[in-house]
Amino acid sequence: MLNNLSLKDQNFDCLSVGVLDFKNSKFKTFETEPGLYFDLASLTKPLTLFATKYKNPTLWQKDYDLLLNHKAGLPAWGRLSKKNWREEILSFSVKNSPTLYSDYGALRLMVELEKKSGKSLKELASFFWDEKLVFWKDLKNKKSPITGTRRGKPISGQVHDDNAYNIDEFCSHAGLFATIDGLSKSLLNLNDQTSFILKMKDKLKNSKERFCEGWDTPVGNSLAGEGYSPLTFGHLGFTGTSIWIDGEKEIGHIILTNATKNYWYDREGLNKLRLELGEYLWKWI
Repeated sequence: MLNNLSLKDQNFDCLSVGVLDFKNSKFKTFETEPGLYFDLASLTKPLTLFATKYKNPTLWQKDYDLLLNHKAGLPAWGRLSKKNWREEILSFSVKNSPTLYSDYGALRLMVELEKKSGKSLKELASFFWDEKLVFWKDLKNKKSPITGTRRGKPISGQVHDDNAYNIDEFCSHAGLFATIDGLSKSLLNLNDQTSFILKMKDKLKNSKERFCEGWDTPVGNSLAGEGYSPLTFGHLGFTGTSIWIDGEKEIGHIILTNATKNYWYDREGLNKLRLELGEYLWKWI
């Protein structure tokens, strides 16, 4: 299927796919163009916040889980100022609330963790990153797909998210870039160092919420694709990226695209690809 895959009917032109075998710490990849660094968008959240919790559990406070799992009552999104964004984020009270996916919540958790630890989130979270998973401002002479336009110019090698671009420093909600090899190796590294697959299986068995430890959980005709077990978790990224991990089978798959290149609002083709590829990949792994 992968070798015959065509993107001619899509709004994007770059695709990388990875399959992960956590039991044996191995992976396989497919790329339409080798070595591209993709904007991971919201995959940044679990790659920073979740990873920090599992590496540094003593930093954690109970209300941090409200922020991690989008139940803290913070707005989903809004324009933040370059100079005072931290004060703006800290102005919201944290309280147990109905689930609302929130970039603000992710940023608030970053601010709280940095205050408590005295370290930057980048320092806390980067312990498992492969050399080909980097903060967007650290991209040096690397090829990255176009993910849209900003002020009439193509966005390539810059973060697509406007708040992350405007803030212009390391953020928890968006800003990481990676090749498919770099992200695959990083996830295997994270499991090797924290055994997060085993721990997530226990968490999922007792969870009744949509988000568990900051990861999304598939329901019904999920974009994870048919073939996943009940102990599956993952995350989507706005630029057309995704990670899905089947905790029961200890396998996973990654799909990276530049789906926002032409039309950020048209997801029909992307979602069809995610469903078909996901179903195929669960069988292939």
